[in-house]
Amino acid sequence: MSADRDEAPFAFSGLDRLFHERARLGIVTSLAGHPEGLVFAELKRLCGLTDGNLNRHLNALEEAGYVATTKDFERKRSLTTCHLTKRGREGFLSYLSALESALREGTRAAAAAPGDLTQQKA
Repeated sequence: MSADRDEAPFAFSGLDRLFHERARLGIVTSLAGHPEGLVFAELKRLCGLTDGNLNRHLNALEEAGYVATTKDFERKRSLTTCHLTKRGREGFLSYLSALESALREGTRAAAAAPGDLTQQKA
């Protein structure tokens, strides 16, 4: 174990904040399952986002090098296709591994100390 891990075992430093946001997690998960990419409208539908919200999150992912977009035209209409980059796929797999570890630790901690849990009245 590293010194950092020994000193702060629950810091979960492997959880990349860029992936660890609900909308971006949905975007990257959607793209990971579609190596050929997804058109903007389909990605928007899958993630339940507005145009502006999806654009904002895609920009953040593009700046990090995790997502790439291509713009084409189909029947005189702009068609934006989004792809997960190699760096994005590798980073996402690393993030998922760290998330799995955090979930295991959280489950172990919660199960180990069921003790006197305070019940709140609704």
